[in-house]
Amino acid sequence: MSEKRKIFILYARFGEGHWQAASALRDSFIRRGNTEVKLIDLLAESNPVLNSVSRYVYNKSYSVLPQLYGWVYDATKSMKSDSLFASWLHSFGALTLQKLVEKERPDAIVHTFPILVLPLVNYRTGRKIPMYNVVTDFDLHLRWVHPDVDKYYVATEDISKQLCELGVHPKRVSATGIPIRPSFMSGSREASVAYGHHLSPDKPVVLVMAAASTAWADTAELCRKLAARCHVQVLVVCGRSLSLRSFLSAELKTESNATVLGYVEYMDDLMAISSCIVTKPGGLTLSEAIIAELPIVLYRPVPGQERNNARYLESKGAAVVCQTTERLLLAVSELLQVPGRRKEMKKALRALGKRGASDSIALDIDRQLHIMEEASSVSALV
Repeated sequence: MSEKRKIFILYARFGEGHWQAASALRDSFIRRGNTEVKLIDLLAESNPVLNSVSRYVYNKSYSVLPQLYGWVYDATKSMKSDSLFASWLHSFGALTLQKLVEKERPDAIVHTFPILVLPLVNYRTGRKIPMYNVVTDFDLHLRWVHPDVDKYYVATEDISKQLCELGVHPKRVSATGIPIRPSFMSGSREASVAYGHHLSPDKPVVLVMAAASTAWADTAELCRKLAARCHVQVLVVCGRSLSLRSFLSAELKTESNATVLGYVEYMDDLMAISSCIVTKPGGLTLSEAIIAELPIVLYRPVPGQERNNARYLESKGAAVVCQTTERLLLAVSELLQVPGRRKEMKKALRALGKRGASDSIALDIDRQLHIMEEASSVSALV
C-alpha cells in the first residue's frame, strides 16, 4: 500500500481512561508506520454544551445520587442495539462524523468509548468503514455491542465468552486486555524515583489515587490513618486537579510520611516501589496495577461499571473491596503483615495480566485491513 492508511479513534473525556486507551493505541499504530491517526472526542466536537453537561453530571454522580447512576447503568445494560433508546444514544454526533468521514475518508474507526454512530454514518454515505470496539472495562455493557462491529477487543476471556453467548462469532472477539502505554513497566527507574521523593527503603509504600470527585477531607484523613496505623509511607497522586493537589498538600504538610503528587507520567515507577495501591476501580488504573502485579485495594466503588469492575477483580482474588475506612486499614495491614497474602494476590494478578494489549490490537487491526485491501484489489481486477 503506497498511501498512508488513515484511522480515526473515537473517545470521550468521561474520566481519563478512554482517552488514555485511545492515546496508547495511537502510539502503537504510529510505531507500525504508514498510518495516520486522528483522535476525536466526538461528543465534545459535535455538541460542546451537551458534552459539558454530561461530564458534569457524570462527575457529580460519584458524590450526588450515585445510586441513581448505578440504576441507569444497570437498567440499560441489556438494551439491544436496535432499541429506540440505543438508536437515540448512537445518533449523537452523526452529522459531525459524517462530515469528517466525507472529508478525510478514514480506512477504519476504532472506539474506546461506546458512542457507536458509525453504522448510521455508513448507511447515510453508502460506505462500509470497518469498525472496531476496544472495551475499556472489566464489565460488559451492551452499549458496546452492535452487529456492524467487525471485531471486539476485551479485557478478559470472561467478556469474550459473554459476547460469544450473545451471538458474536469467536473470530470477531479477542481477549487482548485493555490498552495501556506500550512502554509501561519497561524501564527501571524505581530507585531514582524513591530517592527523588525522599522515601525510606525500610518502610512500605502505599500508593493512593486521589479523585477530585470524592470528598477531599476524607482522602486526607485516610492518608493520615494509613501512615499512622499501618506504619507506611503514603504516595498520593492527584491527577490533573491542581485544586485537589493544593488542598491535600496543605492538609498533609505536617505528615512526614505522606507525599502529594499531581499528574505523573511515571506511574509504572511509582507502582514498582509500592506495596499496594488504594484506588477507585477505573479500567485503565486497574489494568496498570494488574500488569505491575501490584495488590489492589478498592475503596467505596460507586454503582455502575466501577462497582462491577471491583466485583469482578474481587471474585478473581486480585483485589479487596472496602466500604469503610476501618476495613481498608485492615486490608492494607493484612497485605503487609500476613505471610503469603501479597503472594496470593500477586498470583491472581499475574493470571489476569495481558501485556502489550495496545500493540496487539494495532497489529491485529493492521492485518485485517491489509486482508480487506488485498481482497478489494483482487475484486477490482476480476
